Amino acid sequence: MTDLEPIPNPNPASIGLVAYRDQHFSEPLLLDCGRALEDWSIRYETYGSLNENRDNAILIEHALSGDHHAAGKYSDADPKPGWWDILIGPGKAFDTNRFFIISSNVIGGCRGSTGPGSINAKTGRPYGMDFPIVTVRDMVRAQERLIRSLGITSLAAVCGGSMGGMLSMEWAIRYPGMVRRVMPIATTTLQSPQAIAFDEVGRNAIMRDPLWNQGDYEPGAGPAHGLAVARMMAHITYLSETGMVQKFGRRLRGKDRLDFTFDIEFEVESYLRHQGQSFIDRFDANTYLYLTKALDYFNLADGAESLDAAFASMQAKALVMAFSSDWLYPPKQNKEAVAAMLRAGKEATYVEIDSDYGHDAFLLEADEISKFIRAFIRD
Repeated sequence: MTDLEPIPNPNPASIGLVAYRDQHFSEPLLLDCGRALEDWSIRYETYGSLNENRDNAILIEHALSGDHHAAGKYSDADPKPGWWDILIGPGKAFDTNRFFIISSNVIGGCRGSTGPGSINAKTGRPYGMDFPIVTVRDMVRAQERLIRSLGITSLAAVCGGSMGGMLSMEWAIRYPGMVRRVMPIATTTLQSPQAIAFDEVGRNAIMRDPLWNQGDYEPGAGPAHGLAVARMMAHITYLSETGMVQKFGRRLRGKDRLDFTFDIEFEVESYLRHQGQSFIDRFDANTYLYLTKALDYFNLADGAESLDAAFASMQAKALVMAFSSDWLYPPKQNKEAVAAMLRAGKEATYVEIDSDYGHDAFLLEADEISKFIRAFIRD
């Protein structure tokens, strides 16, 4: 339940054309696995302006398949804007007339930040599987370096959905003095056995593709079939049964009767194959292995006596949002986070939005999400 009074969204406008930046670090980044990244970079974008007090910055965290490009377009010819453009811009939930929005690609990623596809300076070749295992906590450590390099020591808020929600909570408990508000959406404090199982099947699809070659492949020549299958299976977990019935039902694809073949016959089959094909055009297979492993290792209470104890350090006010039909990170798991915050004496609000979109609702339910975000960060 919530005590927030939703605020309507005014007429929103596009953020327009944007550009990314790369921040390089030569000081080693120590990782949970015991290794260190010697030279590494983070790619990021910013929208809006930093105020004189440098205290109006909001950090946006992306999900597994997301990146730094959260809003706007790189050129007028781009077919789509950034992945959370519906929430970022003048007059939108993350109002760039008020806030300085930062969105970064996590380390281990494949869109500019240092990851398995990056060149290892010691060998002159891509890291491949020699890239160290990274955790959600490592990603936050790297982002903290980025934020401080921008001259920012206080964040008005940190927000993200799915993996982004994990990153948001890690920020709130690892750097409590820097975060004033935290907004995890459709997430969890502990990767469940079911979610780990789905990730393992996806990784196996990639690693059993002959073109994976133990992670040693040229850009654009990797295990496309394995990665596509991994994406297809994962995408099923992002939807809901009700949503799939409404969107596809048992409708046939371009025909009015069955052909009794193994070609595409149902609309839902066509949709999943499209998702798989479009994914391989923009994502790296090794990165998929590394990021899903980071998700599986995620346990916010790791190193603490309990989840309540983990939240003891948090100083931020929290707004946690969940969606009724999300079965990947269901409302129960989001409620558990809020309950632990409250038991730890923190100020936390829970909102459950009724939606048929499943886990993907955090990317689609713009109107509902906007109302609560705007209310939460209005002062």
